[in-house]
Amino acid sequence: MKDITSLGLLHQIIRYVLVSIGYWGIFKKCGVKPYYSWIPLVREYHIGLCANKEKEARTYTIIAVFSEVMGLINNLSQSDSPIFLILAVVTLSLQIALVVYMIRIYLGLIEIFNQKKRWLLGFIFIESITTLIWGFSSKFVPGRQVSDQNAREGVKVSGTEAPVIESGLTVNITERKVVDFFKKKVLLKDIHMNIPRGHMVLLLGGSGAGKTTYLNAVTGYEKADAVVKLDGQDIYTDYAKMKYDVGFVPQQDLMRGNDTVALTLTDAASLRLPSSVSFFKKKKRVNEVLEEFGLATVRNSLVEKLSGGQRKRLSIAMEYISDPTLFILDEPDSGLDGVVARGLFEKLRAIADQGKIVIVITHTPDRVIDLFDDVIVLAKDASRTGRLAWYGPVDEAREFFGKDTMEGILLSINQKDEGGEGKADEFVEKYTDKCQKEAG
Repeated sequence: MKDITSLGLLHQIIRYVLVSIGYWGIFKKCGVKPYYSWIPLVREYHIGLCANKEKEARTYTIIAVFSEVMGLINNLSQSDSPIFLILAVVTLSLQIALVVYMIRIYLGLIEIFNQKKRWLLGFIFIESITTLIWGFSSKFVPGRQVSDQNAREGVKVSGTEAPVIESGLTVNITERKVVDFFKKKVLLKDIHMNIPRGHMVLLLGGSGAGKTTYLNAVTGYEKADAVVKLDGQDIYTDYAKMKYDVGFVPQQDLMRGNDTVALTLTDAASLRLPSSVSFFKKKKRVNEVLEEFGLATVRNSLVEKLSGGQRKRLSIAMEYISDPTLFILDEPDSGLDGVVARGLFEKLRAIADQGKIVIVITHTPDRVIDLFDDVIVLAKDASRTGRLAWYGPVDEAREFFGKDTMEGILLSINQKDEGGEGKADEFVEKYTDKCQKEAG
C-alpha cells in the first residue's frame, strides 16, 4: 500500500515538473516572467493571462484556494460523520468547477496560438507532453503577448515637487500602487500641489480616476509613496497627533436613528477630541457646533426625524467637532435638492473663510462652482493610472481645457468608451509641461 502511495506521489511530482517546464516555455513566448511557472496557483493564473482569459484565471485561482482548504478540512474530518459527506460533495463540486475553468483557459490559449481545438484533448489527457510541445516547438507562436495589455506607457512625469508651505496643505505623491493578483498596479502618480488655508477646492474626475485613492493618501488612511504636510507637519509620521486636525465626511452617514442630535454630537466629541479635553470643554464644543450648523433647535430630536438637509448638516458637524484645519467631504449634497444643497455649500464656503481648507467631491459641481476657489482635475492616462490634469483657479481651468463648465471638462478627459472625448493624455501632458516650465 505504501509503495502504491509513493508511486502516486512520485507520478504527481514528475507531472508537476514537466508541466512547469512546459509553462516556462509558453510564458517566455507570451511575455510572462518564466519563473512563475513553478509557483502553484500563480502559474495557473498566468497561463490564463497568456490565454487572454484574466477573468477566468482569477476565478480559477479563488476556487482553487477554496478547494485546497476544503480538501484539508475533509481529510481531518471523520469518515463516518455526516459532515464528511457534505464536505466531500462540496470538494467534488469545486474540483469540477476547476476543470471547467481550466478548459476555458486552454480554449483561449488555443485561440491565441491559432491552433485547432482538438489540442484541448491533449491539454486534458496528456497535459505534461502537450505543454512541453507548445512551450518549446517553434511551430507554436502566440498571436499576442501579455505585455501588449500594458504596452501603452503613461504620460511623462513632471519631475517636480511642490515646496512645503507653512500655512496650508502640501501634497507630493510620487506613486500609490497596489499588488492586484500578482501584478503591480499603479493607482496614482506624480501629483504635487499646495493648497493654502482659506481655500475651498473641488475634486473633479471620472470613474476610476483616483479621487478616493487621492483622498485616502492625503488623509493618511492609505499611505502612498508620498510626503503630505499640513502647516508644515507631516501627516504620515505625526499621524497620531495630526488625525484630530483632519476631518473626513463620507457619502453615507453612520448615525443611529434612535439617538438624539445632541447625543450623536456628544458621542462624536468623545471620539474625535483628544482624551485630554475635559468633559466641560467637550460639552461647550458640542453647543458651539449645534449653533454653528443651525441644529440647536432640534438638539433633542431623534436623528431619524430630521429632514435630509438637517441630517447632512449633522453628519458634517460630527467631523467638524474637532475643529479640523483640513476638511474633506465626499458628495455632501447627495440626495439634496438644489436649494438645500446650495445652502450646504454656502456653509462650507463660510468654513473655508475661517481659514480652513475644504476639499469637496460632488457630481453636480456647476450649480455651486462659484463658491470654489480652485479645482483639482484627476484623469486616467494611457496606462489607466490616475494623473493630475489640472490644479488651480476655476477660471483658469476653463481656459486651460477650453470648456465653460466643469461637466464639459469632465467630458473632455473621460475615456471614449465612457462617453467622453478621450483627451486625458493630452491634458495631463499639457499640465505636466506647464509644471516643468514654472519650475524651470
